[in-house]
Amino acid sequence: MNDASQKVGGRGYLCLIAGTAALGGLLLGYDTAVISGAIGFIEAHFTLSAGMTGWAVSSLLIGCMFGAILGGPLSDRFGRKPMLLLCSVIFALSALGSAIASNLALYSWSRLLGGLAIGAVSLLSPLYLAEMAPHRVRGRLVSLYQLAIVVGILVSFFVNMLIQRRGASLPGVQGETWNQAHGWRWMLGIMVVPSTLFGLLLLPLPESPRWQMKRGRRLGAERTLSRIGGPQAAAKEIVEIEASLKEDEGKLSELFSGGFGRALLIGVGLAIFSQFGGINAVMYYGPELFKAAGSNPDQAFLSQVVLGATLIVATLAASALVDKLGRRKLLIGGVSLQILCLAAVGVLYRLHASPLLLLVFVVLFLIGFGGSTGVVTWVIISEIFPTRLRGRAMGMAVLMHWVADYLVSQTFPLLKQNIGPSNTFFCYALGCFLGLVFTICLVPETKGRTLEEIEKSWRQARPALACQSLAS
Repeated sequence: MNDASQKVGGRGYLCLIAGTAALGGLLLGYDTAVISGAIGFIEAHFTLSAGMTGWAVSSLLIGCMFGAILGGPLSDRFGRKPMLLLCSVIFALSALGSAIASNLALYSWSRLLGGLAIGAVSLLSPLYLAEMAPHRVRGRLVSLYQLAIVVGILVSFFVNMLIQRRGASLPGVQGETWNQAHGWRWMLGIMVVPSTLFGLLLLPLPESPRWQMKRGRRLGAERTLSRIGGPQAAAKEIVEIEASLKEDEGKLSELFSGGFGRALLIGVGLAIFSQFGGINAVMYYGPELFKAAGSNPDQAFLSQVVLGATLIVATLAASALVDKLGRRKLLIGGVSLQILCLAAVGVLYRLHASPLLLLVFVVLFLIGFGGSTGVVTWVIISEIFPTRLRGRAMGMAVLMHWVADYLVSQTFPLLKQNIGPSNTFFCYALGCFLGLVFTICLVPETKGRTLEEIEKSWRQARPALACQSLAS
C-alpha cells in the first residue's frame, strides 16, 4: 500500500472511530437536555413542589456523579471499549424505565440509572478519542465529542417541540392533558433507538492503543496505530508510550503533589467553573425561563430549538479554532462574553423586557459558552493527566463537573422562586467571572503537544512553574 492510500485509509478509519465514540456525546446531550421540555409536564403530572421539581431534574445528576467515580477505575481495569458498550445498554434501560414510570420514585430511579451511563460516557468518550487521535488533530477530534453533545441537545429540543405540538394540536384542554400524561414519556423513551445504535457501532471498534500498551498488548496497539497513521508514525508513538509508562508507576498519590497536583487542580477547576456560569439552568429549564418572560408555550419551545442550533454553530467554530488559536485564547475570550451576557439577562429580567430581546442575549451567551468553555474544558481535561492514571484522574474532574451541575440544577427552581430570575443570573455572572480569573492565573496552553510531551512537562517543571512550562 502506498503512502497516499495509507493516509486516506487512516483518515477514514479514524473518522469511523471518532464518529462512533462521539455518538456517546450525542446520547449524553439528548438525555440531559430532554428534561427541559418534559419537566413542565412532569411537574403537573406528579404535582411537584419547587424542591421536588429540582429533584426530578437533578436525580439524573446523582447517577452522573457515581458514573464519573466508577467509570475511570473500571475503564483502567477492563478497557475503554467494554465500558462504553455497557453504557449503551444502561442508556436504553434508563430510557425505557423513565418512559413507563407510574410514579415519581420509579421515574427518579430510572433517571438515576441513566446518569450512571452519562457520568461514565462523559469521561470515557473524550478519553478514548484523546488516546486514539494523532496529536496534530487531537483537539479537533476531542471537540467532536462536544459537537455530538450539542447535536444531541438540539435533537432533544426539536423532538420536544414536535411532541409538544402533537399534544397542542388536540382540541380544548385535551392537548395539555395528553402532554402531561403521555408527551413527556415519548420525549424520554425515544432514547432507546440511538442507544441501541451506539452499542452496535461500538462492536467492531478497537481498544485504545495506550490502554493496550498499559496491559502489555503491544501487537494490538501497533496494529491500531498503524492503521490510523501508518507504520512509521506507529513505531514512533509506541516508543513514546513505552517511555511514558516506564516512568509512571501509576500511584494515585502522584496526582496530589508536584506538577500533577497542578494538573488535577486545573482539571477540577475547569470542570466546576464550566457549570457555575449556569449553562444548564438554560439547558434544563429553558422553556420555563421563556414562559416566565412572557412567551407562550410554542414560542418557548421554539426558542429552545434556536438555542440548540446556536450551540452547534458555536461548537463547530471552536472545533475549527482550538488547534489553531489554542485553548487559552478561546477560553478567555468566550468566558468574557458569557459574563457580559449573563449580566445583561439579569438586567432584562429586572426591566421586564420582551422575550425576543432576552433570547438575543441568551443566544450570545451560548455563543460564548459553545465557542469556548463547552469545547476547551473537555479537550484540556483529556490531555493533561498521565497515561496510567488518566482514567481515574479524569474521573475526579468529571465527578466535580457533575457535582457542580447538580448544584445548579437542584437550586435553580429555588433561586428563581426566592430571589427572582434577575438576581439568579447575576449570581451566574459572578460564577463566570471567578472562572475567568482561574483561567488567566492557572490554565496552560497545550496545543500542538503529544500526550507524552504534556506529561513530561509536568514531571520536569517545578510545581510553581508547571503552568508556565507548558505554556511556553
